[in-house]
Amino acid sequence: MLRVLQRIVEAVNQAPDFELALQIMVRQVKEALQTDSCTIYLADHDQQQFALAATDGLVIHSDKPIHVPFGEGIISLAAQREEPLNIANAADHPKFLKLDQVDEERYKAMLVAPVIHRRRVLGILTVQQANARAFTRDEEAFVVTLAAQLAVVVAHAEAKGLLRTTSQSPWLHTLKGLPAAPGVAIAEAYVVRPRARLSEVTPKKTEMPEHEIRRFRAAVKRTRTELTELSDRMRDQVAEESLAIFEVYHAMLDSESLGKEVEETISQGWRAQTALRKVVEHLVNQFEALDDEYIRERASDVRDLGQRILSHLKQHTSAQHNPPENCILVAEEVTPTMLAELPDANIIGMVSLRGSGSSHAAIMARSMGIPAVLGVDDLALDEIEGQTLIVDGYNGDIFINPPLQVESEYRELADEEVLLREKVATARHLPVETLDGIRIQLQLNVGMSIEHDWLTELNVQGVGLYRTEIPFMMRERLPTEDEQVELYTQVLDQFSPHPVVMRTLDVGGDKPLPYLPMKEENPFLGWRGIRMTLDHPEIFLVQIRAMLRASVGRNNLRILLPMITNAEEVDESARMVKQAYHEVAEEYQCGVDESLFQPQLGVMIEVPAMIYQLHTVADKVDFFSVGTNDLTQYMLAVDRNNQRVAGLYDAYHPAVLHALQQIAERCRELNKPVSVCGELAGEPGGALLLAAMGYRTLSMNSYNIDRIRWIIRHVESQQLERMLAAALASRSPQQVRQIITMELEKLGLGGFVRAGA
Repeated sequence: MLRVLQRIVEAVNQAPDFELALQIMVRQVKEALQTDSCTIYLADHDQQQFALAATDGLVIHSDKPIHVPFGEGIISLAAQREEPLNIANAADHPKFLKLDQVDEERYKAMLVAPVIHRRRVLGILTVQQANARAFTRDEEAFVVTLAAQLAVVVAHAEAKGLLRTTSQSPWLHTLKGLPAAPGVAIAEAYVVRPRARLSEVTPKKTEMPEHEIRRFRAAVKRTRTELTELSDRMRDQVAEESLAIFEVYHAMLDSESLGKEVEETISQGWRAQTALRKVVEHLVNQFEALDDEYIRERASDVRDLGQRILSHLKQHTSAQHNPPENCILVAEEVTPTMLAELPDANIIGMVSLRGSGSSHAAIMARSMGIPAVLGVDDLALDEIEGQTLIVDGYNGDIFINPPLQVESEYRELADEEVLLREKVATARHLPVETLDGIRIQLQLNVGMSIEHDWLTELNVQGVGLYRTEIPFMMRERLPTEDEQVELYTQVLDQFSPHPVVMRTLDVGGDKPLPYLPMKEENPFLGWRGIRMTLDHPEIFLVQIRAMLRASVGRNNLRILLPMITNAEEVDESARMVKQAYHEVAEEYQCGVDESLFQPQLGVMIEVPAMIYQLHTVADKVDFFSVGTNDLTQYMLAVDRNNQRVAGLYDAYHPAVLHALQQIAERCRELNKPVSVCGELAGEPGGALLLAAMGYRTLSMNSYNIDRIRWIIRHVESQQLERMLAAALASRSPQQVRQIITMELEKLGLGGFVRAGA
């Protein structure tokens, strides 16, 4: 049966269109089980009915579509129960429904299996036979397995809008993706493709490696010049933080990283294009295997850079773009360089098949104020070119060729969005405090350098999380102590006199270094963070020394330890920090005078065990910082990067909120400051709940600063306490979100969680 099952699945997947795929399935299932009939019904949830979509065996006496209302017939019973039904004589069953347009009276045996995708019934697969009999367990298992395979096919077809009928609501013709930048955009789709694709390179050898290396170096030089031009073009359009993305591209071109490895591969006898493809694909695979979303998204940057070098190797000229006025950029993978190549005034929205909210394209979209939806499954670029789109960056919805009424409603919402953004920007110079005077400090989460001028304009109180692992990930070797000193000095200077919380190297397990390979069956629960660095004191001490050397003459360094599970890890880390401090003090001959301050030491609360261990480390540390992203994953036992269970990941889960409340209360008892640096702090509802719990320092990405400042300035502590009490009493994340939305609507702040003002 397994071989037959595989053959059917392959035939269905290779079918050129959806209707033919269904016809192939019913025919081959009927043949495989040697039954008299096989039929597929598709669920129309808008019309509350099942539609007969394909059959081999049923005799139909009508040209009109065949429908079975929800709640009627045996197929509805299977859908309600969400389990297969094996009936020896269907006509005797109390739920049997006789359809006037269909001749099925001669069939007695009936096996019905629901087609379910992510807990939603998409259709029904039925098998019938003239003889009255119960189908065997093997036959039942075969049909259930096929129904599970069919669920994926139907889900993809639904995403493409192939299940629509003229009677269905136009709202159903939508695509769903990940909301990456808030806002609403309505315009014509403009599809952009890369000038060259690495996947199309055919591996070839060379007998002249020196010539190929010269060609590669020339292509890299042209790429550098192009990146500089693109960066200059974007300088007046985005924040300096976003322009630092181009510096990352330049860093990857350095001979010590990407370039050096390509040249070594060429020296092994491969042509430049082939060597470039090998190296880039290897790096992309490494990045895409990581669990940390921010680091994983760097695969997009590596791929984009590689294809730009390839285009210069092939001597392809820059693409001549002629986008329509006010277009929505659509691509398989939108990149920062792609955005920079297009006239900014014309792009008002963005859709990408790949990517997430941590991609550089998403960061730039937010910086430019462009609504964006990424990670859109099954979008055919050829089919969407020139179509009118509505992009809802709040919910991740994309409407294709919407009816006039829907378009008019969204245009009103888009106009309100513009007014709201202008209003929010007017409060940038004001303090962050509630109406009754409770002060909140807003800080930044960063992974790249940021210009001081831009920081001053944003009006934040320093950096709550600086990810030091980026330079470690972008090299083919460990960065030297001097290289780290140079980088850390720049960051400390940029944010002085505000504090900069530098997290020690958070790699290992789910974020392996390319030059320190690690293979684990369950890396997310493995050798990562402080566990790895304590096992490699030579790495840990060099990094701490570099931080301390960079802090000489400054007093804004804070050191944060990630992935702490027990007090012994804190003891050992504190001992090594103290050792590094005395080494640097001796080298600089400054002892403990004012030129080298003892930095504050903090612990990340992201492993649930630490919630109950805070008292054991309080005397060793100066502050705590809650990483809500990992804390949520570990508390709920959910990998948010696993699509099958990502829907269960939700920081608004009542259990997570209770844990955050307990942390805040415990830190107050211990008289230790505590901040939040996870994504929850940058969400309007999350920021308000955290403020109600007593958190007074919130760290977030730059694009959320203005919004969070505005909403905090328009609430009172009593309102926050009421919202928190209701949220803690909730049974589900959905109920918590409803409470937040209703409260924000009452306060006139609903525009921060949905489209419109």
